[in-house]
Amino acid sequence: MYAQGFAYSSPAGGFRAAEYPLVPRDHEVVVRVAGCGLCHTDVGFYYGDVAPRAPLPLVLGHEISGEVVSAGARFSQLVGASVVVPSVVPCGDCERCAARCENTCARQFMPGNDGHGGFASHVKVPGAGLAVLPADLKGYALHELSVIADAVTTPWQTVLRAGIGQGQAVVVVGVGGIGGYAVQLAAAQGAKVVAIDIDDAKLDLIRAHGAFAAINCRGAEIKDVRKRVQRAISEAGLPDFGWKVLEMSGTPAGQELAFSLLPPSGTLAVVGFTPEKLKLRLSNLMAFDATAFGNWGCAPRHYPAAIDMVLSGRVTLKPFIKSYPLEQIGELFEAAHAGKLQQRAILVPPQEEA
Repeated sequence: MYAQGFAYSSPAGGFRAAEYPLVPRDHEVVVRVAGCGLCHTDVGFYYGDVAPRAPLPLVLGHEISGEVVSAGARFSQLVGASVVVPSVVPCGDCERCAARCENTCARQFMPGNDGHGGFASHVKVPGAGLAVLPADLKGYALHELSVIADAVTTPWQTVLRAGIGQGQAVVVVGVGGIGGYAVQLAAAQGAKVVAIDIDDAKLDLIRAHGAFAAINCRGAEIKDVRKRVQRAISEAGLPDFGWKVLEMSGTPAGQELAFSLLPPSGTLAVVGFTPEKLKLRLSNLMAFDATAFGNWGCAPRHYPAAIDMVLSGRVTLKPFIKSYPLEQIGELFEAAHAGKLQQRAILVPPQEEA
């Protein structure tokens, strides 16, 4: 079996059509790609902000849904199953995995980072941890569910780790990509969510999907944004302590703002990525008796609940996604890098006959 995909050989050097064989080993499967979401991390790899672990040329893409069409002996029972491929696949056998620290598994496999990814007709991945989908996708096409693999599950694990629940105040900084789903997930847990961004269109959308307040922080001083957040939370009848602040923008300005919003007994989750450094007064964590943590991906054990959140309608995808032919990969990466995509792009390869 061969895959047809688009690989890049140097940062921002353009994509070239590539064909390569896929032979699954005992612990692997081959998935025919239905769709693959375009993530901020992919853009970072392509433009040289961070180097992938696999050598170039490399096919990117780690938000994958599709059908298992071939498998090694350990996972032959999965052939024919519709699946979501975890964006970070832990080995499942090491000491870290046994300790439920799967996200830092030293033998993890991330498509489009540790090997060829999902911007192709097929992808080869470990069979462990694949999230098998039900027959009834509740009105979604299989390719539309690809974004569950990162944009939904990563903030879902963040919500779980932050202990977000009924009646809590949550502030989400950056509501494009993963941030929009973070708002929905937190609201579905019963939290009251303040959304912050610099884009009115994104704020208008998320106001209709879970945020009780939305603040445009473009050009504003941090102290002024903080006052607006405090006022919104106070008017909602919630306390001035214990907020959960989720940094989803992946920008220095967003990270600085999120840190500054930490109240007494607050929690900061850093999920957005930037290679740039910040200067912060970490003693704020001590002075406020606050907590900060980072979140890399999502353990496969949390995927079934995240999928149920989508298929049950508690989280909606369709207003936040738009599908494109895989052949448009070059122009979509340029648009994403320029911040011109209002919705998560899903790249759909030509579908072969069943």
